[in-house]
Amino acid sequence: MTNEYQIRVQPHVAANEQALCCWLADEYGFDVRTLTAVRILRRSIDARQRTIFVNLKVRCYINEQPQQDEYVPTVYPDVSSAPQAIVVGAGPGGLFAALRLIELGICPIVLERGKDVHERKRDLAQIAKTQQVDAESNYCFGEGGAGAYSDGKLYTRSKKRGSIEKILNVFCQHGASTNILADAHPHIGTDKLPRVIEAMRNTILRSGGEVYFQTKVTSLMLDGNRVVGCLASDKEFRGPVILATGHSARDVYRYLADTKIEIEAKGIAVGVRLEHPSELIDQIQYHNKQGRGKYLPAAEYSFVTQIDGRGVYSFCMCPGGFVIPAATDKEQIVVNGMSPSNRGGQWSNSGMVVEMRAEDIAGDDPLRVMHFQELLERDCWQQGNRKQTAPAQRMADFVNNRLSYDLPRSSYAPGLISSPLHFWMPQDISHRLQEGFKLFGRMSHGFLTNEAVMIGVETRTSAPVRIIRDTESLMHIRLQGLFPCGEGAGYAGGIVSAGVDGERCAEALSRYMNGVL
Repeated sequence: MTNEYQIRVQPHVAANEQALCCWLADEYGFDVRTLTAVRILRRSIDARQRTIFVNLKVRCYINEQPQQDEYVPTVYPDVSSAPQAIVVGAGPGGLFAALRLIELGICPIVLERGKDVHERKRDLAQIAKTQQVDAESNYCFGEGGAGAYSDGKLYTRSKKRGSIEKILNVFCQHGASTNILADAHPHIGTDKLPRVIEAMRNTILRSGGEVYFQTKVTSLMLDGNRVVGCLASDKEFRGPVILATGHSARDVYRYLADTKIEIEAKGIAVGVRLEHPSELIDQIQYHNKQGRGKYLPAAEYSFVTQIDGRGVYSFCMCPGGFVIPAATDKEQIVVNGMSPSNRGGQWSNSGMVVEMRAEDIAGDDPLRVMHFQELLERDCWQQGNRKQTAPAQRMADFVNNRLSYDLPRSSYAPGLISSPLHFWMPQDISHRLQEGFKLFGRMSHGFLTNEAVMIGVETRTSAPVRIIRDTESLMHIRLQGLFPCGEGAGYAGGIVSAGVDGERCAEALSRYMNGVL
């Protein structure tokens, strides 16, 4: 017999399986000796009051054992002799597109401009040591995309476009903890995600697909208004194309604009990385001077407001994490955040950003938002002594228009340099951030503090361009056989939503190859 219960327990009960079993037996009146297994289906923390509770949905097995794995596996057939399709990009959009193509009996040819996930790690380490960025292998380019080494958060608000559960199950099948199936804000962790990505690649190869690294696509191959392949590293690859290049492939956007392939400017969000001591965030969020204690995870926060008609909000919060250099070329500074699976670092950080709409920038150039990004990133690089040393300012000093004469210790490995962000950042952004911080400080006592440091700049929150596609067919509005996909095409915002969009594009491509579209 199995029963499911929605329960609310204290953290020490939720953290200990034996304590949880005893609590359930006592609460629902059965003999604990008959409780053979408990599976947690959903888990979230309620920290709104001083007494912290953990909300759980559990399945209890009475006198029987679970009959299946915690995740639902997918069968991937051999497609080595099947018709081929090209997938450009090995981020989450591209990887999930490739895996779904295999399910549908199509052989994916994956072309990735960067290196494999392990080789890429060596190039990331060099950024802090040499202050140099490899333009093809960095925190944005390479196997796994921008999410591989920037936290691996799997939370998404996009619930209507496809099966989020399918994406999480595929991750589990390739080595992710099954905790991601239960947690309200699932998270794999930067330390564990690379192994999962490698396992996904191996599934593609075992099934007969092909994966090419350091293979940069430079142009599409056209037959009239039909895409029949692409040119990459002076080699032709033939087949319909899923274009999943990520939000930082500016050369792709320039190529599309130069060849008059329809794109449009898209709004983004711009701001800074805000870093607090993780102990302080724990104290604030858990209403306890002792912090999170033994049984609670590093605390998260989420803030959002409107200032002068534009959103100001926290973005990609990384408890117990690190701030990282995410530039993709020389003469840029861009920052992002990541955290390991245990979220055990000394600092917690979050993007603090201001909404920017395409109409906020004058003109009709579809690349105008991208040009704004580039200009701000170059300004930041100049403020940082033309290295990856990032300009920074204490939070309260920023709000009060004061230069910070010293800076707190930080997780940002290339180093910080004191800079008046309130002075040189665009006024519309700095003013809204200042007003937002004042409000967040009133909402959460202790949050607005000079113990926190702002690190510039956060600009790669999403793609500055949308590659226009048909709503029903998911094909480009003019070019048959081209399927713009994921975050870089302007249709997703994070690992899970990009994975969902990758699967949808694979399904659309299958219909196209079968003559349905």
